[in-house]
Amino acid sequence: MAATRSFGPEREAEPVKQARVVGSELVDTYTVYIIQVTDGNHEWTVKHRYSNFHDLHEKLVAERKIDKNLLPPKKIIGKNSRSLVEKREKDLEVYLQTLLATFPSVAPRVLAHFLHFHFYEVNGITAALAEELFDKGEQLLGAGEVFVIGPLQLYAVTEQLQQGKPTCASGDAKTDLGHILDFTCRLKYLKVSGTEGPFGTSNIQEQLLPFDLSIFKSLLQVEISHCDAKHIRGLVASKPTLATMSVRFSATSMKEVLVPEASEFDEWEPEGTALECPVTAVIPTWQTLTTLDLSHNSISKIDESVKLIPKIEFLDLSHNDVLVVDNLQHLYNLIHLDLSYNKLSSLEGVHTKLGNIKTLNLAGNLLDSLSGLHKLYSLVNLDLSDNRIEQMEEVRSIGSLPCLEHVSLLNNPLSIIPDYRTKVLAQFGERASEVCLDNTVTTEKELDTVEVLKAIQKAKEVKSKLSNSDKKVSEDSRLSAALCVKPSSSPPTMAPTSASLPQPILSNQGILGDE
Repeated sequence: MAATRSFGPEREAEPVKQARVVGSELVDTYTVYIIQVTDGNHEWTVKHRYSNFHDLHEKLVAERKIDKNLLPPKKIIGKNSRSLVEKREKDLEVYLQTLLATFPSVAPRVLAHFLHFHFYEVNGITAALAEELFDKGEQLLGAGEVFVIGPLQLYAVTEQLQQGKPTCASGDAKTDLGHILDFTCRLKYLKVSGTEGPFGTSNIQEQLLPFDLSIFKSLLQVEISHCDAKHIRGLVASKPTLATMSVRFSATSMKEVLVPEASEFDEWEPEGTALECPVTAVIPTWQTLTTLDLSHNSISKIDESVKLIPKIEFLDLSHNDVLVVDNLQHLYNLIHLDLSYNKLSSLEGVHTKLGNIKTLNLAGNLLDSLSGLHKLYSLVNLDLSDNRIEQMEEVRSIGSLPCLEHVSLLNNPLSIIPDYRTKVLAQFGERASEVCLDNTVTTEKELDTVEVLKAIQKAKEVKSKLSNSDKKVSEDSRLSAALCVKPSSSPPTMAPTSASLPQPILSNQGILGDE
């Protein structure tokens, strides 16, 4: 794994670049030489045939007046013989090392491209990016498109700025670093997309490189993926403008993204909070952020950093390791929440944290009970697919929600119950026709069946009430009889009754009530 140079005032001297010819391979009828380039801890591989070296040499002779005899000569006969190839490998390595020693600070453009500096080396990367933005920057800004950049490019710009060198070291105005800074200052839509594993032919682990985003002054939207959130600096500089943020495959906690400076303080509170006790820091909020996507990370807790995003309306925490719904009571504007594919096993008290929620995705968790959802009166869309719900009685917890229109219960144990759809729809009573179950519109036939099930259910309830009423009458009658019967062996004596009331029927078993 390639180490990286860190941020900070104490910086190592710029490493000496090296180029070694480490081997060769035969491709069709010609030999390709394998070149290993080293820049500090970064290494990468470049492949060229002899004709590419010859073209490079011709240009350097013309542009930089280097010795035309520096390059080993061509050989026509036996050019692919093992002995010639091995000798040429050594000669070409000496040639490249001589060139790098001749141009220690900034390699000529043609040499930099030959050794792929524009892909892997700090100066080459920034020069290539500056030239691209010199040519297309205004067009990109005018079109309002998302600008895609890699962590290695941002790392190179950050390094270049920290080095304190002239912004145009090569002498070519097109490669001036100022073109990058002017562009980033005005850019509104940014996407930083890293790679998994080594980058290109190098040993550079792009997702682990540190970089600084404070050069972006006007961002409305940012997407970051496959970077290490702990190594990202300057994102908080976009707090005044940022409306949409996505950080995926990058974070282990919400704090890393929302309040990276929290690690420096024992106690902190968001700006504008009424402080009840002393704190070591007051942190400004993300005052314009309304959409936050932190899906596909390794987040296990919804921590107190959510206090810093009070304007959030859409929050995606899907595909994480969240165990408990917590701290969301601070998000008064939250209407869409995605907690799918986490590790939630209970929803108890969730209504106290999600008072105004309209869309809730809980698919792919460990839920077997829905009891905590019964007071989410604003809920319109609910996804409960891929959970562990077995009992139809659990659906009653959501059956009385007045605004619920879309429900998904696919791939739960109860979904294999015979007549599953109609039994679920019946739990919604008079609103059954308004509910779309499992993304399938309810048919008239299903509604007819639901009416039958509702009638059966109502009959059962009436029968149950009558049964309970009869039992109560029977118990009252037995109690009345017991009070009237004397404990002696003589026949029971009738209690005085009104002439207008029917006389009770007596038997040798006492007073009988209707069964």
